[in-house]
Amino acid sequence: MNDGYISVLNDISSDSPTPGGGTVAALTLSHANSLALMVARLTIGKEKWVDGHAVAEEIILFGKKSMKRSLSLAKEDAEAFDKVMSAYRLPKFDEQEKIVRKMAILSATIGAANTPLSIAKESFELLSKLPDLARYGNSNAITDLASSSELAYTAIYIASLNVKINVDSMENDELDNIQVTSDEILSKSKALIEEIRVIVAERMS
Repeated sequence: MNDGYISVLNDISSDSPTPGGGTVAALTLSHANSLALMVARLTIGKEKWVDGHAVAEEIILFGKKSMKRSLSLAKEDAEAFDKVMSAYRLPKFDEQEKIVRKMAILSATIGAANTPLSIAKESFELLSKLPDLARYGNSNAITDLASSSELAYTAIYIASLNVKINVDSMENDELDNIQVTSDEILSKSKALIEEIRVIVAERMS
C-alpha cells in the first residue's frame, strides 16, 4: 500500500468526526467497483465465458465511471457533515440569529442525508449488475465477484445508517422522503445479495 492509502486510513482513525462512516461507505463502493472490474476483464474476450461478455462490457463501462464517482462521494460526505457542525456553531443570541441557525442546520442536515443516499444509489446500481456476472462470468474469479457483491451491499447498509442518523435528528418532509428512498434501496439490496450468494454457492460447488 502506498503512503496516500495509509494517509486516508490515518485520517479515518483520527479523533476527528470526519471522515467517518459515510466516507467509508463510499470507499467501500470504490473497492467493490475495482473487484467487479477485475472479474469483468477476466471474463471479456475469453470464449469459455462468452455468455458473460455482454454484462462484463456493461460493468467495465459503468465501473470506471462509478469508481471515480465513489471517490468524489467520499469527499462530499465529509464536507457535508462538516457543514452540519458549522451550522450548529452559528450564534443564537437573538431571534433572528436563531432563525438563521435553524435554517442552516436544516439545509446542512438535508445535505448530510442526501450524500449517503447518493452512495446507496450508486452502490445499488453496481449490485444490480452483479447477478449476471456471477452466473456467467469467469468462474476462476467467483470469490472476487462474491467479495465485490458483499462490499457493494455493505456500502449500501453503511450508507443507510448514515441516512437514518441524519433523518432522525430533525422533523422534515424532505428528510422523510430521503428515508423512504433509502429503505427501499436497502430492501431491494437484501434480495439481490441473497440471490448472488446462492449463485456463488452453486458455482463454487
